Amino acid sequence: MTRVFNFSAGPATLPVPVLEQVRDELLDWRGTGMSVMEMSHRDKPFMSIAAEAEADLREVFGIPANYKVLFMQGGATGQFAAVPLNLLNGRSADYIVNGAWGAKAVKECAKWGKANTAAKPDKFNHVPARDGWKLDGSAAYVHYTPNETIEGVEFQSIPDVGSVPLVADFSSSFLSRPLDVSKFGLIYAGAQKNAGPAGITFVIVREDLLGTCNPAAPSIFDYKSVAENDSMLNTPATFSWYVSGLVTKWVKSEGGLAVIGERNRRKSSLIYDYIDSQSFYANPVAKADRSWMNVVWTLADDKLDADFLKGAVAAGLPGLKGHRAVGGMRASIYNAMPEAGCMALVDYMKEFVRSRG
Repeated sequence: MTRVFNFSAGPATLPVPVLEQVRDELLDWRGTGMSVMEMSHRDKPFMSIAAEAEADLREVFGIPANYKVLFMQGGATGQFAAVPLNLLNGRSADYIVNGAWGAKAVKECAKWGKANTAAKPDKFNHVPARDGWKLDGSAAYVHYTPNETIEGVEFQSIPDVGSVPLVADFSSSFLSRPLDVSKFGLIYAGAQKNAGPAGITFVIVREDLLGTCNPAAPSIFDYKSVAENDSMLNTPATFSWYVSGLVTKWVKSEGGLAVIGERNRRKSSLIYDYIDSQSFYANPVAKADRSWMNVVWTLADDKLDADFLKGAVAAGLPGLKGHRAVGGMRASIYNAMPEAGCMALVDYMKEFVRSRG
C-alpha cells in the first residue's frame, strides 16, 4: 500500500507513527484483551488514557494551573453556541470576523444574546486592522478565529483586547505553533485538523469564567458541569480522545511546538514562494496575513481547474479542491503533512504549467 499526500481540509492526515500505534493496539490495548473502542470510560484503563492525554496537552502548551482542560463533543460549531451560553451572562460579546467560520460564530451567538460585529472587512482576504476594531470595554468577551480555513487568512499574533476575556476558535491551528494560553480566557478547537480524528473538541477555559452558564443550556454544554465530571458527564468520544492523546505525544516526540511551528512556516513558505514567482497561479490573501495551515490559490484560467485536480489525484495529491464558497485550490498542510508533500505539490504545479506550454 502506498499512502498519498492528503491535503484535505479536515478530517485531515494524521501522523504515520500515530496510525501505526493505533493499528498495533487496536485489538489489545496494553494487555487488556480489548480495544480502546470497547472500554468503559469509567474503568481504570480508559481513565489512565484520559489523564495522560490531558497531562501531555498541558505540558505541550504550558497551560497554567488555573485553566480547566475539557474534552467535549460537537466540534467548533457546538462551541459557537456553548461559548455565549456560558459567558454572556446578560451582557454583549464582540466578534472579530475575518472569514466564514467567524461569521457563523457571531450568527450563533445572536441566538442567545447581543453579538456585536466589532470588525469585518469587505473582503475576506486580510485580517482587519486592529485600530479599526470597535470594541466594547464592558463586553463579556472578544471572539476571533485565528485561522480561517476557507479563505486562507491567519492572524500572525495574538490581539490585545485589554482586560476583556479573549476567546478563540483554534480548530485549524491548534498545536501548530507555540501559544501563550495565559493571554486567553477560553480556547476551543475541533481535533480533526491538527490534533486527532473527528469527534473530540478541546476547550481550555480559565477557571474564573466557570459558573455563569445560562440555565436554559443543555447540561452537556455547561463548562462547570463538564469540568466537575472530568469531561465524562456523558459517554465521551473515547476512541477520538485516545488518538488525540497519541497525536500530542507525537508533537512532544518531534521536539514540541517550537519545532512544529518552524516546520509549518517552512512548508507554507515553500508553496507561497513558488506561487509568487510566476503568473499562472495567484494567491488572493495579503502577504502578512497568509495562513500557515491552508494555502489557497487560483489558476490563470479556471476552466483548467478540473484538469488540475484530476492530475493531482493521479499524482497522489488528493484534497486540493477549494471550498465550494470560494472555488480555486486549497492545500491544507497541517502538522502531519511532511515537507516532502509540499515539495511534491510544488513539483506537480510546475509540471502542470509546463504541460500547458
